Amino acid sequence: MNIIKLFIFSLSILLFINCGGSNPTASSLFEIGLEENKKEFSPNQKVAVSIINKKEKDINKVVYFLDNTPLKIIDNKLEIKTITLGNKTLTAKITYEDTTVEIHKKIKVLSPKAPKIYTYEIINEYPHDIEAYTQGLEFYKDTLYESTGRRGFSSLRKVDYKTGNVLKKIDLDKTYFGEGITILNDKIYQLTWQNKTGFIYDVNSLKKIGSFQYGESKEGWGLCNDGSKIFKSDGTEKIWFLNATTLIEEEHIETVTNKSIFNKANELEYVNGKLYANVYQKPSIMIIDATSGAIEGVINFSGLKNKVTKHDNIDVLNGIAYHPTRKTFFVTGKNWDKLFEVKILKK
Repeated sequence: MNIIKLFIFSLSILLFINCGGSNPTASSLFEIGLEENKKEFSPNQKVAVSIINKKEKDINKVVYFLDNTPLKIIDNKLEIKTITLGNKTLTAKITYEDTTVEIHKKIKVLSPKAPKIYTYEIINEYPHDIEAYTQGLEFYKDTLYESTGRRGFSSLRKVDYKTGNVLKKIDLDKTYFGEGITILNDKIYQLTWQNKTGFIYDVNSLKKIGSFQYGESKEGWGLCNDGSKIFKSDGTEKIWFLNATTLIEEEHIETVTNKSIFNKANELEYVNGKLYANVYQKPSIMIIDATSGAIEGVINFSGLKNKVTKHDNIDVLNGIAYHPTRKTFFVTGKNWDKLFEVKILKK
């Protein structure tokens, strides 16, 4: 008897699969059609949109959303209204025959303008510890703070930038690879690379007073803040916004040019609504709009590495700090023996 029941059950499942089931998926019924099959758009661009009705269902209503934000249709054209750029999900909520379903389409919203090219002028050169594998750099009340990397060599430092002397230093456990830092409300926040753990220190004593775990972000790369929230890069195209109290990743932007989504933001610095980000493994720094993610400029620092002492462990440009009183930027590199004070100039 049990064998017969099993046979009947299996036959029913097979018939159900062959007939497509009684509840077809939304994607088997409908598809979002965009003008010329476009997949890349600019903010506020208007594009002809339609619903491809595969089974000729009676459609009563269609409402469009971009990442859960309702979109308007004007003269049968959809307005791609968004502040943030990057990868987006276009959703159509379709009501038909007393049923409502949703279908989705992946699109990209790119920057409307190409990045401007900038260069630099060296104002001053200062000594820098040639053993410092610089990962994070930030001024706080005229004192320079630095985070260094590599397992077994990672540290957090307070530095006299004029002499290069290390005023105070703590070493990280050898299991951690130190990354970016930022300072807010007399607390230093330091990332580690792949441990998904960050540390919190008292800015004066460098005493460790807490730690935090990453959320969705992949790794720890760069940190900065705007006085109220913390920005974090993770080696992808995303820059995360962390709640300064809870350190929870609440949202993110994506770094985008007029041609592509870019995933090379490393060390970060925030200045007047812009994020300045070292480009990973390149002698350049991006200028990113902190609200939209648009890469508005690229600073070419080619030639700067030629001004430091050559040795076996010398590595790439990394580390950027803004001095709000002097209104200049300070940059260095991994295992460089110089710290450069520079002004950014339009090319």
